[in-house]
Amino acid sequence: MSENSTLITGGAGFIGTNLADRLLSEGRRVRIFDNLSRPGVERNLDWLQSKHGEQLQFMQADIRDADAVGAAVRGISQVFHFAAQVAVTTSLNDPVEDFEINARGTLNLLEAIRLSDERPSLVFTSTNKVYGHLDDVALTAIGGRYLPVDPSRRTGFSEQRPPDFHSPYGCSKGAADQYVLDYAHTFGVPAAVFRMSCIYGPHQCGNEDQGWVAHFLLCALTGQPITLYGDGCQVRDVLYVDDLVDALRLAQSRIDSLGGQAFNIGGGPQRTTSLLELMSLIKELHGSAPKLEFSKWRAADQRYYVSDISRFVRASGWSPKVGVREGVTRLYRWLAGSVAARANLTDASTPENAFDDRADLEPATRFA
Repeated sequence: MSENSTLITGGAGFIGTNLADRLLSEGRRVRIFDNLSRPGVERNLDWLQSKHGEQLQFMQADIRDADAVGAAVRGISQVFHFAAQVAVTTSLNDPVEDFEINARGTLNLLEAIRLSDERPSLVFTSTNKVYGHLDDVALTAIGGRYLPVDPSRRTGFSEQRPPDFHSPYGCSKGAADQYVLDYAHTFGVPAAVFRMSCIYGPHQCGNEDQGWVAHFLLCALTGQPITLYGDGCQVRDVLYVDDLVDALRLAQSRIDSLGGQAFNIGGGPQRTTSLLELMSLIKELHGSAPKLEFSKWRAADQRYYVSDISRFVRASGWSPKVGVREGVTRLYRWLAGSVAARANLTDASTPENAFDDRADLEPATRFA
């Protein structure tokens, strides 16, 4: 690889695919490191390879393999670390594997960077789950959504809020988050952390545990019911993936000033939706209401989370551009084309079909 080269761990996932496509389209060489364990991501990789050819290098390996991670870092000038176990429910079923992937896997990468001659810069994607259940924030339900009783809370949660882990997933990502910051402070590794809210967009393999905006849309498109855990008034800020790619690239370009810091990244207070509001938008886009079922609350669900993105906005000049309606409409149209292609084409590797095989089979989904 050349000096102008990027490593993306978990690069066949939907964020990695969108980032890789942007970088490759601008002439940068990209190395994707992925074990292809998530169903559907192999079609993302096929799409990237067919579009960009030898400019893209692929390594099929696991982030838990320290030797493979060390080899992946060689010859690299910057790293985006997305490889992870991504579901709260999975972490509850197997906390040890969740730790090994998210915490130990990140430590493997940090050690590889620390010991490398190139010392590439790193942007790590953490999660809003490091802030825990947020049950100290009093909420009220107004017009189909929860809002903090204290109006000052409605500007979102800032990085000043201390971590308060509430699930094995929150613990493992939080541990990785803290290791990245410590390696920046202790060893001088040029690294920053994004504590991300809900990201959505094309190439997302939405299923019941993760990628809920895409999964809701896929359920509507395929006539499958959607189960809302709780009352549907849960609120999140959502960020379209193109805006996230802009933020990721800005963080790398300004790592000298942003290194050693964590930033809350999401749509912010201007780009929020409740589940019930999203159901109304899906009805408008699809022409009929999705089939809804309700079930009890799930462990570690946050009833209200909105990112205060002002710190990163001030530090970088970044701001999201795609609103909720525009972004969901774009994703609906992309997924509708994928569903139509799947119905009419027999080639299962067709790039347009890059969504999870299970997504049109699962009757229930989880808001996380």
